[in-house]
Amino acid sequence: MKKLTLALAGSALVALASGASAADLAAGKAAFEKFTCASCHGADAKTSVMPTYPILAGQHRDYLEHALRAYKRGAANQPASANVRKNAIMGAMVAQLTQADIENIAAWLAAQPSPLSVRK
Repeated sequence: MKKLTLALAGSALVALASGASAADLAAGKAAFEKFTCASCHGADAKTSVMPTYPILAGQHRDYLEHALRAYKRGAANQPASANVRKNAIMGAMVAQLTQADIENIAAWLAAQPSPLSVRK
């Protein structure tokens, strides 16, 4: 029984350390569509309308969350020391997002196949 308890506790710690959360992939896809991310990044999130726009599908989830929060801080005119990204278009887009939207969109994008994905 003691070994089982230790195994379960270890599994919980690994899940927490890996950044696992209750992100909802269906909600992420719905938010991606609702907030018209596809209008610039493409419906598949890898066929952008401009070659300078990044491929989002298959990108690391934590990176996407960080970037979206940085755009949100930039739109709020926080000081540069707050790790901000300033872009008028992205600032206006992310100003509408809740923290749950950011987590769900990032999780959905990270789960999409793309040239950025790791192939096994």
